[in-house]
Amino acid sequence: MGVTGDPTGIDQGTRTRGGIGESAPRPDGVLKVTGEFAYSSDMWHEDMLWGHTLRSTPAHAEIVSIDIAEALATPGVHAVLTHDDLPAAVKNYGLEIQDTPVLARGKVRHHGEPVALVAADHPETARRAAARIRIDYRELPVVTDEASALAPGAPLVHEHRTDHHAGHVPHPNIVHRQPVVRGDAEAAAARADVVVGGEYVFGMQDQAFLGPESGLAVPAEDGGVDLYVATQWLHADRRQIAPVLGLPEDKVRMTLSGVGGAFGGREDLSMQIHACLLALRTGRPVKMVYNRFESFFGHVHRHPARLRYEHGATRDGRLTHVKCRIVLDGGAYASSSPAVVGNAASLGVGPYVVDDVDIEAVALYTNNPPCGAMRGFGAVQACFAYEAQMDKLAAELGMDPVEFRRINAMEQGSVLPTGQIVDSPAPVAELLRRVKARALPPERQWETAGERPDVRALPGGLSNTTHGEGVVRGVGYAVGIKNVGFSEGFDDYSTARVRIEAVGGEPVAVVHTAMAEVGQGGVTVHAQIARTELGVARVTVQPADTRVGSAGSTSASRQTYVTGGAVKHACEAVREKVLELGRRRFGPYHPAWATAELLLEDGKVVTDDGEVLAALADVLEGESVEAELEWRHRPTEPFDLRTGQGNGHVQYSFAAHRAVVEVDTELGLVKVVELACAQDVGKALNPLSVEGQIQGGTTQGLGIAVMEEIVVDPVTAKVRNPSFTDYLIPTILDTPAIPVDVLELADDHAPYGLRGVGEAPTLSSTPAVLAAIRNATGLELNRTPVRPEHLTGT
Repeated sequence: MGVTGDPTGIDQGTRTRGGIGESAPRPDGVLKVTGEFAYSSDMWHEDMLWGHTLRSTPAHAEIVSIDIAEALATPGVHAVLTHDDLPAAVKNYGLEIQDTPVLARGKVRHHGEPVALVAADHPETARRAAARIRIDYRELPVVTDEASALAPGAPLVHEHRTDHHAGHVPHPNIVHRQPVVRGDAEAAAARADVVVGGEYVFGMQDQAFLGPESGLAVPAEDGGVDLYVATQWLHADRRQIAPVLGLPEDKVRMTLSGVGGAFGGREDLSMQIHACLLALRTGRPVKMVYNRFESFFGHVHRHPARLRYEHGATRDGRLTHVKCRIVLDGGAYASSSPAVVGNAASLGVGPYVVDDVDIEAVALYTNNPPCGAMRGFGAVQACFAYEAQMDKLAAELGMDPVEFRRINAMEQGSVLPTGQIVDSPAPVAELLRRVKARALPPERQWETAGERPDVRALPGGLSNTTHGEGVVRGVGYAVGIKNVGFSEGFDDYSTARVRIEAVGGEPVAVVHTAMAEVGQGGVTVHAQIARTELGVARVTVQPADTRVGSAGSTSASRQTYVTGGAVKHACEAVREKVLELGRRRFGPYHPAWATAELLLEDGKVVTDDGEVLAALADVLEGESVEAELEWRHRPTEPFDLRTGQGNGHVQYSFAAHRAVVEVDTELGLVKVVELACAQDVGKALNPLSVEGQIQGGTTQGLGIAVMEEIVVDPVTAKVRNPSFTDYLIPTILDTPAIPVDVLELADDHAPYGLRGVGEAPTLSSTPAVLAAIRNATGLELNRTPVRPEHLTGT
């Protein structure tokens, strides 16, 4: 990994090992690779019951009747619940729009919607009892795409909308609409020397986290419930759970349990309310664990999209205008579709300077599976389309595709289509230069000194489908822009509680937040921040729970920025209290306590020129110092609903990729040989973790490029492939070399100058792979994922 740049300088804590800027090891790393880490699905209570959810078989149907008698009579069954058994007036939930029923009432709106719950003394008993519930459905017409959703007389997925978006959308089957209009795109189109258009289709991607949805609900003596669960946002879960249970929030106590990946799929509720309902009904702890089939129905997915673009340019390669319409399929319930629409619209032009823009983005209600947050959050779909358009324009102009992008690349001070000025480094041209300048991997890597080729380096791999016949190499480039943090006026803050005390004569810091550690390495970074700011070697990071204030969601590449900022802020407050304590105790004995700049380094109080004034343990002398503080980034504002203008985002991140592929043109098989990435991260707080985030995001982008898609029947709206047998994700054999080039160009508005890392590489990896396949085959390829039949025409 190459690291270059001039990140924000840091004086405090630079002599304390394991602080920021070092690749400190993960505290959970060894446990995870040895199989000893306790995930949520591993939880156990000696007298617990097992919960199971019965889901709908049709995608859109009226529930005529439900008969639970046979299920209740099953030996070992302790409870069977339907919508009629919900204890409170609130019976729906949702992150923004509360349109999702806890259990279906009168109607189901998508395949796999929860209808009934069973608690039993064994998981198999619960499943068998659920299968004995008799439901009489009367199937209704399904809405599956834009045409059926917006046709005259189309069935309404939600007949009586009252949410705050309902008043500005042109049709009740549109969840949210966001235009972005700047300049005069029509007039600019008339001035363009070259105009290209295209229609692009982006498939439905699953987060495919390996740890299934799971949790343990334990009823409490005070009438409340303790929930141990794998999630992304403890406080948002509690805010939705408590009203349905008819409880105040302080009686719903939540603790994060081991999370086996998330990528947005745990931002919405899955089994949380169901487990609590069963626990409170039976008076026993209830554990729920989805199998893989259930998991495909138990969480939202990435929005599939249809995107229509028009780009224009002058002969010398300057973009004149962009027009586009982005249609996202939100499925049966809103989830985070409104925010995804905002991202797709505001980032729909990409990291380019364009004065004249006309964008419209909408999300639809359909009877397809609900879609919501996934890594990249609306920017992924747009990047796939606008980067294909940039390649088309470059070809029409006879220009090198990288040089064409560099000519139009935004930089610090550029104005986005929303009118927002980019006020931190935006090294788009430099990222492109770096990936292009990297040496290409050797050709024909399958050729070995022996007689037989190494088929692992060929398309088809160990299936031994070719020895190089018909295999063609292609190279492609792409770059993307992603916002960091919550946007559009959302109050995006986090809370941290930090304490320092002497234990056994050694200073120890304790950090407590509600941040969900989902594998991103936040617990590692929090300890590094505490070491840096407090100058201590020993740091304990307490389990995340709701005993401390909200940390917001582990999403939007925001946790290191926002919760890291809160930890830094709280540590600074603790440091000042410690120094004040030291001044009171030792100030009379040394003038430097009053006159010098004081630092905490390596367990000591030192002056800025290195003189040791006292050991931290002596300063504390039996006392503990604590601070709990909230921290917010700069405010954002909503986009105007007519023009899309507004300072909607707090920060932007940029990544560029070069993909090298080998394509078997006879069989339509693709081998991605290399996916090189260059990304600006502001400041790499943990360089090894940064590299891992970039490689992980790149791999998920590879997946949607060539293999991943949830296939939904266009007639019945039923999911055809809810298993890892039929929904394919990249394995180690599919994952290429991913060399990473990291820039550290500080964002002065962010803690340590850092920039959110995790999502940007997911954007540009997909269009880079598609560009490389186009380069190899000469085919247009306007959809993801690319399948063999798209390459062979069969």
